Amino acid sequence: MLDYAALYRKEQTVQELVRDLTVADLHAETDEMYDTIERLIADCSDADVTFQPVDPNAHDPFATDPAAVNQAWTLAHVIVHLTASCEESAFLAAEMARGVPFHGRSRYEVPWETVTSIEQVRQRLAESRRMLHASLQMWPDHPHLDYTVEPWPGASPVDARGRYVLGLAHAYDHLGQIAEIVRQAKAGDKGERIGNQ
Repeated sequence: MLDYAALYRKEQTVQELVRDLTVADLHAETDEMYDTIERLIADCSDADVTFQPVDPNAHDPFATDPAAVNQAWTLAHVIVHLTASCEESAFLAAEMARGVPFHGRSRYEVPWETVTSIEQVRQRLAESRRMLHASLQMWPDHPHLDYTVEPWPGASPVDARGRYVLGLAHAYDHLGQIAEIVRQAKAGDKGERIGNQ
């Protein structure tokens, strides 16, 4: 797996991280990330998917319900969020690779409240992995790697490879959160944890 931690430590830019990557490498990175997530949830049950963890650092300024701004995310919520982010980055990257100028976001997130079983979580991951691989198949033989954009104001410019990897880097940032949700869910004191929030 790429050293995503170096990005968060600000030791490397995204473009430095991806400068030697090929499309085949992006396929491999996709599988590495999704395999890692699947290993983290391998022993999860339906109850773990909707388990409400304790997270004193929870803060979602984009929550549509003001009551949910500081609510810890369930496993279902994390999975639908990170897959949506990976897909958005992948489809924007495919357009960049084809030389299409940026014309807005490309995001759809499955409503997390509708995901209540581990089977649904695994289906969402499998579907998302398939979509990411399909997006890479849309890249031309000679992608427009000279075309770069600022992914957000003030960010270092990235080419199509960087745009794609930003989604995987975002997923990497949620791996610890997934592990902690699973740990709490498996701890056996769910009622006590919920009562002490």
